[in-house]
Amino acid sequence: MTLTAPAAVRSEETTEPGPRRDHSAAWCAASLTVAGAAGAVLLVAADRAAEWGRGRPFELFWLGMLIFTLPVAYWAGRRATGARLRLAVLIAYASFSFLPKLLRNPTGPLYHDEFAHWRQSRQILLDGRLFEANPIVRVVGDFPGLHATVASVSSLTGLSIWHAALAVLISAHVLMVLGVAVLAQEIWRDARTAAIAALIYGLNSSFLFFDTQFGYESMAITLWVWTLVAMVRALRSPAKAGLAVLLIGATVVTHHLTALGLIATMLIITLVVTVRAIRRREAGPVLWTAWGLTLAALVMTTFWLLWVAPKTAGYLDPYLGKALDQFAGMFKDNGESGRTLFKQSIAPWWEQKTAFAAQICALVAMAGAAFHLHRKREREPVALAMLLIGACYFPAAVLILTPSGAEGARRSWAFSYLGIALVVAPLAVALLDRWSAKAAAGLLTVFAIVLVGNTAAGMNPSYRFPGPPVYGSDTRALTPEVAAAADWLRETQGRRLRIVADRYSGLIFGSFGGQDPVTGSVTFPTYDVYLTQPGRPLPPDLIGQLSAWRFGFLVVDLRMARQVPEIGIYFETNEPIPHNGRPGFTLGQLTKFDNMPGTIKIYNSGHIAIYRFDFATLGHPAIGAMK
Repeated sequence: MTLTAPAAVRSEETTEPGPRRDHSAAWCAASLTVAGAAGAVLLVAADRAAEWGRGRPFELFWLGMLIFTLPVAYWAGRRATGARLRLAVLIAYASFSFLPKLLRNPTGPLYHDEFAHWRQSRQILLDGRLFEANPIVRVVGDFPGLHATVASVSSLTGLSIWHAALAVLISAHVLMVLGVAVLAQEIWRDARTAAIAALIYGLNSSFLFFDTQFGYESMAITLWVWTLVAMVRALRSPAKAGLAVLLIGATVVTHHLTALGLIATMLIITLVVTVRAIRRREAGPVLWTAWGLTLAALVMTTFWLLWVAPKTAGYLDPYLGKALDQFAGMFKDNGESGRTLFKQSIAPWWEQKTAFAAQICALVAMAGAAFHLHRKREREPVALAMLLIGACYFPAAVLILTPSGAEGARRSWAFSYLGIALVVAPLAVALLDRWSAKAAAGLLTVFAIVLVGNTAAGMNPSYRFPGPPVYGSDTRALTPEVAAAADWLRETQGRRLRIVADRYSGLIFGSFGGQDPVTGSVTFPTYDVYLTQPGRPLPPDLIGQLSAWRFGFLVVDLRMARQVPEIGIYFETNEPIPHNGRPGFTLGQLTKFDNMPGTIKIYNSGHIAIYRFDFATLGHPAIGAMK
C-alpha cells in the first residue's frame, strides 16, 4: 500500500545511526565563560584585599588566573579542537590576560613610564607636533610610533588619551598572542603546536604587567613578532619581503630596545640560514633575502639612532655600564655588591620558591626540546635559530643579581622567551600524544608553576597590587597632595614651565601638571640645590645653569628628610646621595629655602612646597648666615 511503504522507509531511516554532532565548541564556550567570570571576580577580590590590607591577595590572584588559563591550555592542547575554536580560545586567553593590568589602573597612568607616554601622546593631540622633548623619560619623544597612534585614535574617536591607549594596547596584546601562534604555524605547520607555543610565550615575566603597560615596548613587541612572521614568509617567498621592511620601519620608530632586539633576532636567523646554505652549497634567493632584511633593519635602526634619536646611547649606557661594573664587583667582594632576590619582599614563600622552580623548568624543557629537535632528520633552520634565541634566556638571567642589570635582564626575557616557546611547544605536543592524560596533568602543573614563578620574578608586588601610597615608589607615588600641587601650579602659572624637582614630584608635575621638570644628572646636578647645607650659598655654576636655561620654580618634598624611597632613588640612578637605610636629607636642608634670598615660597601644603627663583638675589648669603 502507498501509505505503508513510506512508513516503512521512515522507520528504517530513524533506526539508522546518523553522524554525531560535535558539541565541543559549545562546551568550550560555556566552560571558558564561567571560568572567565569567576576568574575576573577573584582578580577584583585580590585587588581589594591588597588595597584594604587584609585577606589573601596573592592566593586570590593566582586562583583567578589559573581558574581560567588552565582550561584554556586544555582546550588549546586538545587534539580534537578545530582551527576556528583554537583561534577563539587564543583570543579569549589574550583578552583575559590583559585583565590584571587593566584592573590595576583602569582610569589613568600609574607606572613610572606610563606618565611619560601619557604626556607625550597628550602633547601630540594638543600641539600636533612629533618629537617634542619629554622631561620624564628623555628619549621618549624620539620614538613616536605609539604616541602618534594613540593620539590619532583619540582624535578620530573622541576618546580620552588613556582610553585610546587602552584600545591600542588591548589590540596589540591580542595581536601579539596571535602573532606567536602564526609564527609557530609557519615553522611547524601544525595548529595545535602553534596554539601551545602562544600559551608558553604567555608565561614570560613581562607578559601580564610589563608588556601591557602604556609603554612603547607594549606596541613594539607585537611589531617585532609580526616582523619575524613576515621574514619567515619572505624566506619562503622572497616577493613578500616588502611587508617585512614596512614592519621593520614601524618597529624602529616605536622603541629602541625592541629595534635592537629585532636586529639580534634577525641576525641569528640569518646566520643559521647561511650555515645551512653553505653546507648544502646553495646560495639562492633565500640567503639574499635573509641578509637583505637583516641589513635593512641594521641600516634603518642605525640611521634613526644617529640622526633622529642620538640621545639614546647616552640614555642606555649608564644602565649597561653600571650593571657590568656591579657584576664584576660581585666576584671581588664575595657577592656583597650583588642583589639579594626577594629582599624585603612581601611575596609569600611559595611564590618565591616557584620563581626559582620556573627557571629549572625552563632549563629542563630547553634541554628536552634540543634533544627532540636533534632527533628530527629534517630540521627547520628557523627552529634551530629559535633554539639559540631561547638559550640566551639563561645568561641574561644572571644579570638579575645586579641592581642595575635586573631591569635589562627582565626586558630581555620578552625576546628570548619566544625562542623557548617555539621549540618547547612541539615537545609538549609529542608528550601529549605519547602519554595523553598523565602528560596533560604534568604539563598543566608545570604551566601553573612557571606562570606563577616568572611573574613573581619579573614584577614586584607593588606593581601587581594596589595599596596605600608609598614614598619613593614607581607605582604608589601619586597622592592627592602632590596632584593638587601640580594642578595649582598649572592653573595659576601656566604649563611648560621649567621646574626643579625630585623624581616622584617631577613625575606628577611633568605629566598631569604639564610642566618641564628636571630631576638631575651628572652634567646638570640640580640635586645640589637640595644637598646644600643651611646658610651656605648654592653652587654658582649651578645657579648660572638654572638662570641661563630659564628654570623658574623649585618643588620641595619634605618627605625626603623623613622617609627612605622604596626603590632607593631620590633623583636618578647615579645621584651622589648615601643610601644606607636612612633619609638622605635633613629637615634643615629642605626648609632652608624659606629664608634663602632668591627663593620665594608661593605654595605650601604640608609636605609639598613650591618656590619661585629670583636670580637677581639668588646666591647671596642670608643675613647672619654661616661663613
